[in-house]
Amino acid sequence: MALPYLTLRTRTEHETEVKRSRFICAMAPAGSAEEAAEFIAERRRLHQGATHNCTAYVVEQRLQKGDDDGEPGGTAGTPMVQALVGRGFNDVVAVVTRYFGGVLLGAGGLVRAYGSAVTETLDRVEPVRMVPARLVRVSVGHEQAGRVENDLRVSAYPVREVSYGGEVSFSVAVGEDEVASFTEWVATLTAGRATVDLGAEIHVPES
Repeated sequence: MALPYLTLRTRTEHETEVKRSRFICAMAPAGSAEEAAEFIAERRRLHQGATHNCTAYVVEQRLQKGDDDGEPGGTAGTPMVQALVGRGFNDVVAVVTRYFGGVLLGAGGLVRAYGSAVTETLDRVEPVRMVPARLVRVSVGHEQAGRVENDLRVSAYPVREVSYGGEVSFSVAVGEDEVASFTEWVATLTAGRATVDLGAEIHVPES
């Protein structure tokens, strides 16, 4: 069963210092591994002179990846991923840029520094809570399509796509706990003439 999660509304950045080493954490929303890779590449270009650009991302509630970028194995990417997951975040990428300050931190110190860089940045973001939903396809005859579309557009259910063929079909995002009431609403609106099919599980921002 799909569960709610938190994600970012916008990009954010926060800097910390540990024993003269600078740790700059930048985060962004990322709905795919490709989007995460683009953000990581952008940050590495921006901080080409940094000692390390360590990365972590969590997407689609299942794909988790961390990269130590030359730091001792398991001291950067893993604690960064754990910080994101531990706070319940998903569809997000984080890059922690380190400028070495001349003092070795040791394995434990690195784990704390990279983990804290992420958690302190999360403390400063404006999270968006995403809740489970379904894509529901509503198909009606052309004679009803105009009224149905108008009513959908002013409803609380976002229309994702409209397709035209023998019938007009609307792909609508409906909260998981609202599917039954939405189906009843459509039946009333169309005098029972609409076809309603349940599609993929998705997440939508909590209203």
